[in-house]
Amino acid sequence: MTTLVLHRGSLRANPYERWLADREEKIVLLGSADQLALFDEELPAAAPYLHCEVLPDYDTSPRVAERAAELIEEFGVTDIVACQEFDIERAAALRERYGLPGQRLDTALVYRDKWEMKRAAVRAGVAVADHALLRTAADLLSFADSHGLPVVVKPRRGALSVGVAVLRTRQELAEWLDATDLTGPGAEGEWLAETFVEGSMCHVDGTVLDGRIATLWPSQYLYALADFRDRAGRVDIALDVADPLARRLTEFAERILAAFGGPEHFAFHIEVFHTTGDELVLCEAASRAGGAGVRDVQRALFGFDPMEYPVRRQLGLPVVLEGRGDPGRMAGQLLFTKRPGVLRALPDPATLPPGVLKYTTYAEVGERVAEASHSGDFLAAFVIGGADRAECEARIRAAEAWFTAGLDIG
Repeated sequence: MTTLVLHRGSLRANPYERWLADREEKIVLLGSADQLALFDEELPAAAPYLHCEVLPDYDTSPRVAERAAELIEEFGVTDIVACQEFDIERAAALRERYGLPGQRLDTALVYRDKWEMKRAAVRAGVAVADHALLRTAADLLSFADSHGLPVVVKPRRGALSVGVAVLRTRQELAEWLDATDLTGPGAEGEWLAETFVEGSMCHVDGTVLDGRIATLWPSQYLYALADFRDRAGRVDIALDVADPLARRLTEFAERILAAFGGPEHFAFHIEVFHTTGDELVLCEAASRAGGAGVRDVQRALFGFDPMEYPVRRQLGLPVVLEGRGDPGRMAGQLLFTKRPGVLRALPDPATLPPGVLKYTTYAEVGERVAEASHSGDFLAAFVIGGADRAECEARIRAAEAWFTAGLDIG
């Protein structure tokens, strides 16, 4: 059996050879040249990897799907693994073309295409912000006239908050329109406008295995997701078991999963506004594990990698999980995005405060650091655990103070 892996991100963080070891699988890997360089990694050359290569402009180039098709035919591929946002739709199209098992276009599109997502939510009676698909400048101006400012604009198939903007004035609307091509091939609208939702952002993450929810737990961002050039620590923390909001978010996410469907095995990440009027409004949903440190937090909550288990079950391999699991403890993450300057000092990791489960830095002392380019462009990231939310948040704040005191960049 031969599996084609479409890959974006760190290979160290995604050890496919270990995930699939007990199937004695042959792996063909097609990945991103830019990401390989970013993480300073080399392509694997040993078994079970049969063939590995990378391409430039991986996120957007049509050559990626073309080359994947060539590899499927050349190596007799029997399965496709795709765990990252930019690969979900292209993998589904390839499965349909070659009759391979796994997620198909019907559910891939509803999780990947934000316009189709909003339409599916409305059909299911799930609350979403007022929105419109933009094809012309007049569409945006009319939307602003009807709904007022600010207006949120976002790419229809975007990820990592790239391209998301909050337009607060008529001048900002005009400047954004001047700089943006609203349509793609066939004059298809490539951007959405939405009303700005006042409130906080929560997210619900988990896994579906064998067609049933295996894990599901809500968390809350304590920062503005799209503002990835702030300088403070970005805190994201799981909600307590007894928190009434946790129960409401759980039920809300279950409704979305029932309405959107999905393959037999997948991870999910659902972002939900908790409005100032105490309502829940769907922001976005994805049929893959959460980005940034969400995946690490899920591992701390449930004891396994939410990316690994769906891949193993997709390929018929066993997992150590029976029934629907609950978290064994609370956990959260503390993130610092990059800021420009020379990194002169970092705090001594030997003095880490208690509760830190994982601490990672993404620059070295002496390095000149660039401004963050997206919401996952980190200077440092922590995963922190505690018996309950209060203890976890106290430990996060202690780690924030520790890192800030020891950081020297400028």
